[in-house]
Amino acid sequence: MYTQCPECSTIYKLAEAQLAAAHGNVRCTHCAAVFDALRTLAEQLPPEPIEALAVHPRADAPPPLELPVFRPNPVQVPLLAEPDERRRPLSHERTSSPTFAARRQRARRQRGNAGWLAGCALLLVTLGAEIAWADRDRWIDDARVRSWLDLLCSRVGCTLPLRREPSRLELSSRDIRPHPSVNGALIISATLRNDAPFAQAWPVVAITLSDFDGQPVAMRRFLPREYLAEPAAAGTGIAAGASSSLVFEVADPGRNAVAFEFGFE
Repeated sequence: MYTQCPECSTIYKLAEAQLAAAHGNVRCTHCAAVFDALRTLAEQLPPEPIEALAVHPRADAPPPLELPVFRPNPVQVPLLAEPDERRRPLSHERTSSPTFAARRQRARRQRGNAGWLAGCALLLVTLGAEIAWADRDRWIDDARVRSWLDLLCSRVGCTLPLRREPSRLELSSRDIRPHPSVNGALIISATLRNDAPFAQAWPVVAITLSDFDGQPVAMRRFLPREYLAEPAAAGTGIAAGASSSLVFEVADPGRNAVAFEFGFE
């Protein structure tokens, strides 16, 4: 999810744990302002260029929730035991071995319990598979889990997507200059190096232009197909230890833009 600081207009990416820690209040690491992240909370960013996230209007009354997912059903324990209508036989009336009808009823009850247990086990396995599938990107990028997934795919003949670890991507050089043939445009070039011991997927590159005070003037996110010379190379990724030159063409935001920085997602 995304939210925007009302003081400096910086847009942040945040998770549900950060949002719930202080009941929606967060602190901007750029200007130190404390603000309500729920006012501009969005699941996706609007099309670029981004000026401001939409502010949610405040309702007069809390909105009703109409789609229940789960409701606990606590077990009610009676204070007084209910009397059993069936009279328990006295000790001298009990037989030494159960009758045929009793054995048959017990066997039927055991078969019924086995069906319920098998159904519950199947539901648990299905729920675990759904949770793993919903969080599949984290499992695929986890080094401890990836080795098992690669071994499994090698046996069943499937193909896993390339791993992502943006912290292992480094910029060895970068430069910005006016576009030689387009007025009002800039060319930003950089050399990207993969320091990971494995091939990585091409990242989403975020370029932010700032003024003298470090305030962001413009920001643009580039998908791999937008900055690669050959879009077909997006599926091969960047090899371990390899370097690649990247070129970005952006609109010139004016004289206020004096610094720029890269971010990888």
